[in-house]
Amino acid sequence: MSSVVVFLSLPIFVASALQEVKVRPGQDATLQCQDPRGVNMTLLEWSRPELLSDGYVFFFQNQRSYENYQHDFFRGRVELRDPSMKDGDVSVIVRNVSISDTGTYECLITTTSTRGGQRVLKEFKHSINLTVTDSGFTDENTEERGEEARGEKDGGVKDKSVLVAVTVSVLAVLLLAVIVTVAIKICRRNASKPKSDQRDEKQV
Repeated sequence: MSSVVVFLSLPIFVASALQEVKVRPGQDATLQCQDPRGVNMTLLEWSRPELLSDGYVFFFQNQRSYENYQHDFFRGRVELRDPSMKDGDVSVIVRNVSISDTGTYECLITTTSTRGGQRVLKEFKHSINLTVTDSGFTDENTEERGEEARGEKDGGVKDKSVLVAVTVSVLAVLLLAVIVTVAIKICRRNASKPKSDQRDEKQV
């Protein structure tokens, strides 16, 4: 019985797969983490293992956060996405990130429950790899401008083609009008000549 009690008194670790998050410098980064449903969360620790000095990214216990436990680098920049932690949402937002924020972050949730009269601790760990960089992003404004430029170019080509077609049509109509006008004038001139003149022209 004693061995069972010792087992129940030890923390039980549950880890999830590594999540990737990528943002630009100056943006806010949301690090997502979910509290298991139907448990009593007693402690929430957001940490960054590669930091050499002590201090948390975010520390929450007894229904409140403790800023004095935070690392100086993160103090005043990290907060819960949902202060009420509705539906077990213990995600945090890191404000105004920089290249220095790139690294691995761990969300460690400690829960307690009672089993067979013994207190059982469970720890749920979720890791996130945050990358802060300018590369690998598509500039929407540039992309939209490129589409507009392509549209303007295509539209310009189409407009030129239409203009050429209209110009050729107008010139053809004008040329036809000139030919018809000249033909009418010749016919009228011939019709206005005396018959004697026409006979003389034939004899000649």
